[in-house]
Amino acid sequence: MTFNSEAKTSRKTKLPKKHNFIRLLSLNLPHKKRIVLASICVLLVNGALLAKPYILKIVIDDFLTKHLAQRGLFSLTSMGLLYFLVVALSGFLAIAQVNLINKAGQEILRNLRSRVFRTIQLLPLWYLDKTSSGSLITRATNDVEALSELYTDVLLSLFQDIFLILGIIGAMFLMDARLALVSFAVIPVMFTVIFLLRTKIKRNFRIMKSLIGKINGFMAENISGMKLIQLFHGEKEKKEEFTKLNGEYYKITSFQVWMNSFLKPMSDVFQSLAVAILIWYGMDKIGNQTLKIGVLYAFTTYIKQFFTPISDLADNYTSIQSAFVSADRIFELLDQEDNLEDLEAGRALERIEGKIEFKNVWFAYNDQDWVLKGISFTIEKGQMAAFVGQTGAGKTTIISLVSGFYEIQKGEILIDGVNIKDIRKSDLRRNIAVVLQDVFLFSETIGKNVSLNDDIDSAVIEEALKTSCAAEFVENLPGKSNEPVRERGSTLSAGQRQLLSFARAVAHNPSVIILDEATANIDTQTEVLMQKAIENMAQNRTTLIIAHRLSTIRNADKIIVLKKGEIAETGSHAELMERGGYYKDMVVEGIKGAIDLSA
Repeated sequence: MTFNSEAKTSRKTKLPKKHNFIRLLSLNLPHKKRIVLASICVLLVNGALLAKPYILKIVIDDFLTKHLAQRGLFSLTSMGLLYFLVVALSGFLAIAQVNLINKAGQEILRNLRSRVFRTIQLLPLWYLDKTSSGSLITRATNDVEALSELYTDVLLSLFQDIFLILGIIGAMFLMDARLALVSFAVIPVMFTVIFLLRTKIKRNFRIMKSLIGKINGFMAENISGMKLIQLFHGEKEKKEEFTKLNGEYYKITSFQVWMNSFLKPMSDVFQSLAVAILIWYGMDKIGNQTLKIGVLYAFTTYIKQFFTPISDLADNYTSIQSAFVSADRIFELLDQEDNLEDLEAGRALERIEGKIEFKNVWFAYNDQDWVLKGISFTIEKGQMAAFVGQTGAGKTTIISLVSGFYEIQKGEILIDGVNIKDIRKSDLRRNIAVVLQDVFLFSETIGKNVSLNDDIDSAVIEEALKTSCAAEFVENLPGKSNEPVRERGSTLSAGQRQLLSFARAVAHNPSVIILDEATANIDTQTEVLMQKAIENMAQNRTTLIIAHRLSTIRNADKIIVLKKGEIAETGSHAELMERGGYYKDMVVEGIKGAIDLSA
């Protein structure tokens, strides 16, 4: 798949919203036993709620009004005991249903959160390039959390409320159909108002979710770059940017609160109106002795019970809409499955020898805006090759292509004579180690940052630290290789972080080592250590170097000079200097961004 197919793929994976609701429900299937038990509890609780008004109706009409004789179980005492048993049973079943559904809900969310994280891990670079980290963080945290209430409370309440409403309607029509119709006279008006609010609430939630993603991204970016902001006194400007973003979110949430404020009071108003209409209609019937007091009491109780789930739905409506919007965003991410990297697909190549060939390679990130144009070269096993050229010449792109992060539009890339497209990505990346200029260290120990996985033992880590010339400073740390590293290695110098990245590369015993500006921004003393580390690392390995320092590339077997996405010339340092071409011009003139003559 190439980048030109990106839009088509996105359209293909986009699914209708109704389908997403079905998918939300389908997540319950692995937990169907718990959910069935919880549903049975719900039905029994609803039965108890329906039975209580009817028991009181019997008490009022048969014992308090008619003064019927009490015989055996048909007595006030037995009715009182029955009422107590119904209340106690419903309370016990309510506790059981909550525990059952919460257990299932938390397991669903745990699995969903794992799926989201796994998807993010396997997303290709072209997707990550066009998606902000804040958006991905929001989907993995806020959006998943928005589903928490849906699964642990709202869905069960929805199920309970629907069946309770149906049960109340049935009980009311069985007792008095005409009175039931009078009781529900306000329902059409109420649902019309709810329908009008629904669309605005959902649209507003979409905007809210988008703004949350922007705020998360802004916060993450500013925390990472806080040192730079403070150095250049950018606090005022960044605060103004955040104030603007925060103000937009405040307006949207205020509007949401304003709309939500109608739902609960509206339900209460319609409930009171329905009861008032019922009493007004019923009192006349009681006067004519065509309606029993107990029936009217039962109806007023049922009406209150009827509007309680309606009120709950009003309270939960915003949670439901928030969850549905979050579900759309989560499934949009999970639906990238067709685009995810399959690390185990392709030809197994346990150990790469290290021969790399580019044959007429053309590549563009966007359509035909070519970054590389007809690139061809061969790097033999064990050779050191350096790529030089001005910024934007295509050096880093070549490195990304060798690592299999992007697919080319034209030409071939061969590793040991095998097309890179056919090689299993897990094997490819296991055999290639990349050292970047911007070293990323995790909040782990030194050793964990070197290994990054549990397959590398401590002896290999210690040897890697020696090979990369990092052992000396590590040994001087209080905890040595077990010394904790703060976020992004903030307590280590740039040179120390870079030496650890060298150790990380060596520890994985790759066949190919790639150094992408790895010696930039370091002092002369550290550079000496790095040159020694590079010599150690390059032993019996194919080494690709992108560097601006002449000292780093002078001893390369082959220097490939790039200019505007094309190869300008190729040769050793001596050959290129003797030839007197583009490379020599860069060396002599010391073009900014090309080669640093101070080295």
